Amino acid sequence: MAKTQYEPMKSKTVLNAVRAPSMPFDWSINPYRGCQHGCSFCYARSTHVFLGQPADDAFQHRIFWKEDAPSLLRQELRRMAAASRLPSSVAIGTATDPYQQLESKALLTRGCLEALAEFGVPVSITTRSPLVLRDLDLLRRLPDVSVNISLHTLDPQIWRAFEPQTPAPLQRLRCARALREAGIETHVFMAPMLPYLTDRPEAVESLLSACADHGIRQVMASFLRLSTPEVKSWFFSVLRQGYPELAERYGRLYWRSSRLPDSYVRPVKARLADCFRRYGMNGGNFYEPERDSASKPSAEAPSAHAPSAPCAPEQLTLF
Repeated sequence: MAKTQYEPMKSKTVLNAVRAPSMPFDWSINPYRGCQHGCSFCYARSTHVFLGQPADDAFQHRIFWKEDAPSLLRQELRRMAAASRLPSSVAIGTATDPYQQLESKALLTRGCLEALAEFGVPVSITTRSPLVLRDLDLLRRLPDVSVNISLHTLDPQIWRAFEPQTPAPLQRLRCARALREAGIETHVFMAPMLPYLTDRPEAVESLLSACADHGIRQVMASFLRLSTPEVKSWFFSVLRQGYPELAERYGRLYWRSSRLPDSYVRPVKARLADCFRRYGMNGGNFYEPERDSASKPSAEAPSAHAPSAPCAPEQLTLF
């Protein structure tokens, strides 16, 4: 296994303006570039190219951290407060996980939360890590906060094949329950739904049943999107290694597009919607980012598989 390298990076700004109309937040913060979780489907993998790095395994093993992020954020918030323009909402973790392993030592996400709490800015967090529980004291201080736990499978083989260094699914479920019991608005984001794997009827039933058992009623889902050639190439290399029998079928689904064809999505969507209803999942809906653009993703583009705030029903698209 490649040895992970860590490199501090200087930033001029920490707050990133989000202008995409499909996103339910105005600003985002990503304290890290690259992600130790190494999820094969991660949209942000492409952004490593902006740092002169390949979008392959380097995304997991070459981690850049914004060492002055909390102090920079305070400066930005101070200026915005003076102009009476504090953000109405800030999403943390739109590109890479703010609670990846390095956060346990670097404390960048915690430092940013401290600054946001000082200025009373509402926050949403998307993560696959129970490390978020460490910061319960700060979450309780925020005027409005929600946490989205990304979890798309309980199957250990699928989990290890596509998310090599993420916390175990059961740990994430327990984390979601602990957050909810602490009074934090908590959602489970079933993403990405992998064709023929995590969208199978028995897989969906198992995950929704487990969510219900852990007291989670706020659930959203999103299908796999392979947004760029770099992401598609890496994902297919992982798929061929773990599930070679599916490579040709995936090729037929994605060879002309980053998204699944409607002919595949429509019946699966109907079945999933029925499952949401049967389990009484509030907000049980499907999240769809904006349609593909010919332009390259920005260096801080929101992750296609992890929206960082729960959407109201009118903001969601069934796709």
